[in-house]
Parts: sequence; C-alpha cells; structure tokens
Amino acid sequence: METSKLLIISTIGPENPEKASLPFVLATASQALEVEVTMFLQSSAVVLAKQGEAGKVIAEGFQPLREMLDTFLEMGGKLYLCSPCLAQRNIGHDELIEGAQIGAAGTLVVSVMGASKVVTY
Repeated sequence: METSKLLIISTIGPENPEKASLPFVLATASQALEVEVTMFLQSSAVVLAKQGEAGKVIAEGFQPLREMLDTFLEMGGKLYLCSPCLAQRNIGHDELIEGAQIGAAGTLVVSVMGASKVVTY
C-alpha cells in the first residue's frame, strides 16, 4: 500500500497562538496515523521556525507549540520555509531551528503535486 502524503500550508504566526498551533496538531496526529507530512510555512508563520520563537507560542487547551514542532520533526516531518517571507522579515538562515529547510514557489509546487491531500491554514 502506498503511503499517504499530506501537505500542510500555514500562514499564521505567533500573532494568533491558536491558529498557529492547529497545523501542528493536525501534523502530529497525521504522523501518529503513519501519514507522511510536509509543512510549508509562509507569511508570518515562518517566524515560528526562528530559534526561540515557537517556545513563546502557547494556546490555551493545546500543547505548547515548541513541543508539537519538536515532535513533528522527530517523527520525520519535513519543514519548509518560504524564502521571500524570511527575507521580508530579515530572518537569516543561521537564526532558524535545526531541521528547517528553505523553499520557494518551485518547492511548494513540487510538494503540492506530490501530496495525496493538501490542507491550508
């Protein structure tokens, strides 16, 4: 049986902790069901991958975002960040968490075309 592949695209960053957390809830739940998950963070969501930032995001009723992000990466999740979005926010490659990869429109297109399903936040 072919592995299901889920692509999650998120554009919500630390300005809305609940909405920033939801993609990671879905990602880790999917991984628990043996779904291969790729996340692509755009807009203010790229801030979540800056060292120290995810630890500041805690939404009531959810695990801290840092814990979900760590779990996502430990379970083999792929995390891509929008390169123009990083540049707009003056976030350098050396400021990113381990495991984050930089991507642009082409990376996103390839991810969309290879996914079984795509969810956007």
